[in-house]
Amino acid sequence: MAIPQNLPFDEWVRAGRRLSGIVDSSSWWLGDWLVHGKRHFADRYQVAIRTAGLRYQTLRNYAWVCRRFDIERRRAGLTFQHHAEVASLPQDDQDRWLNAAEQGKWSTKQLRTRLQAGGVARSATPPGPRPVAMPRIEVADGRLGWWRSAADRAGVPFNMWVTLILDRAADDVLG
Repeated sequence: MAIPQNLPFDEWVRAGRRLSGIVDSSSWWLGDWLVHGKRHFADRYQVAIRTAGLRYQTLRNYAWVCRRFDIERRRAGLTFQHHAEVASLPQDDQDRWLNAAEQGKWSTKQLRTRLQAGGVARSATPPGPRPVAMPRIEVADGRLGWWRSAADRAGVPFNMWVTLILDRAADDVLG
């Protein structure tokens, strides 16, 4: 980005606000894009990771927050991160905390502090199913390294890649 050397301070501040708004909006856009992909495309996350150039966990979090807040419930006056802070709460609690944040003009940090002070148990990451141990399997020499290379190229942690591939195979067989 080329910034004029003689850019006045107030214009520089205004540009920063615009950029911040674009960054915040892009979290919603990417999350909505992934949610749509989940409904319509079986290989959504591998394609998304390669296309978006972001880490799997980041994209997963975006999609999770978007699923927790329909477009009508999103607050234009609050950031994506405000919504992420309360996403794990029941809907009524989400609305109550977001109303307070909006009225009080709280930063994300202020909202987080108030949630902690209020003893609210929250998680800014999607809850996952309880992991279980996979059975141990023997594979031909070199296969494991080959699979790890594929996971690396896809930009996905190896254990996540194996799960995605097995899920895709199960979908193909079971419909």
